[in-house]
Amino acid sequence: MTTSTFSAPVVATYGSIDPGAPLVVLLHGRGSDEASILALAPHLPSGPAYAAVRAPIAEGGGYAWFANRGIGRPVAGSLRETMDWFRTWLDSVAPAGRPVVLVGFSGGAAFAGGLVLDDPSRYAGVAVLYGTLPFDAGLATDAGRLANLPVFVAQGDGDHVIPRELLDRTWDYLLAESGAPTVAQRQPGGHQLTGTTVHALGEWIAHRLTYVVQHGTVPAGSQQQVDWPTLPGGELPYRVGSRPAVSWTIPQQQESDNAPTSLQERLFAAARALPGVDAGPSHISVPGARGFTLSKGSHDAQAFLVPQVGEFAHLHPAYDGSLHLVLPPELAADVSAKGWGRPHMWAGTRLSPGFTMVYGPRDEDELATVLGIVAASHSFAGGAEAAGSVIVQA
Repeated sequence: MTTSTFSAPVVATYGSIDPGAPLVVLLHGRGSDEASILALAPHLPSGPAYAAVRAPIAEGGGYAWFANRGIGRPVAGSLRETMDWFRTWLDSVAPAGRPVVLVGFSGGAAFAGGLVLDDPSRYAGVAVLYGTLPFDAGLATDAGRLANLPVFVAQGDGDHVIPRELLDRTWDYLLAESGAPTVAQRQPGGHQLTGTTVHALGEWIAHRLTYVVQHGTVPAGSQQQVDWPTLPGGELPYRVGSRPAVSWTIPQQQESDNAPTSLQERLFAAARALPGVDAGPSHISVPGARGFTLSKGSHDAQAFLVPQVGEFAHLHPAYDGSLHLVLPPELAADVSAKGWGRPHMWAGTRLSPGFTMVYGPRDEDELATVLGIVAASHSFAGGAEAAGSVIVQA
């Protein structure tokens, strides 16, 4: 870390005083301060500790990444210094093992985004409220960078404070390429928090921290040397072409570049033929979705879409053609990074962290790859390592 020229952080707190309680850090925007954003805390779940940190730059109340007072236009050097200053404080109050969720509004959202892009595994989640990620600041924004890191993003469709192109770039990156399971809200209105957003944020924080307390966290960020024994060569190739459009509201559905019906039926037949699999109507999806279940399998509920009935995957109706399935988190991250799908928005909050959408296959080669992904899910649900699965033929 660099040596900070900033003074010691000024912090306002609310909620639990237990030093082991999950910590939610609130980061304000320009022209505001720690007391103002701490006013959010009484409207958020009880149980965590809340800390609002005053930005180190007095003029405008901002963090140190603004060039010529331009919002969202970062200066890499000053951002690096500010992040190091913040991390020194954070590591002193939240050592390894204490879950930390960042909530940033406006300029604070850009700072929170910079922190998680810099070190995704340090955090249990991040909320980006009416702001942008600090693109072009020298931080990695490659595909899968935020895999397995739950995100909440909220925007106003009439926001004229943050440039629209930056809001759209943030939205598109978080919901697709980042690999983050992202709960998203876009509402009428401008650059201000609404009661609806605060309520949804509170629900997201509650679900995420409940999940962390019960199950812990999984490593976030880009994965290295992921082994796929269910695929030729043990490696998932990159999917060709752009990612299809996917709904950002429940139910999660593929909306473009859909699989031909004939390939969907071959995919269904091959998945149903896997050892021990029964097929029938899905217990969790939309009407017409066909589920794949195992009557005998893993005792780990996190290996299933619906643990009570052993549903580990389902194929959506013909107008969609994608699948939902559960993978080990490192394989799910690889699926996102290489363009074969994206996490469900509730993965790691209400659902298993490996709960993933896989896009429908468009040709014979893609069918073979998607079947390999399904075989890995089947192996996971069966209680075996993914490495123990066989390669499935279409």
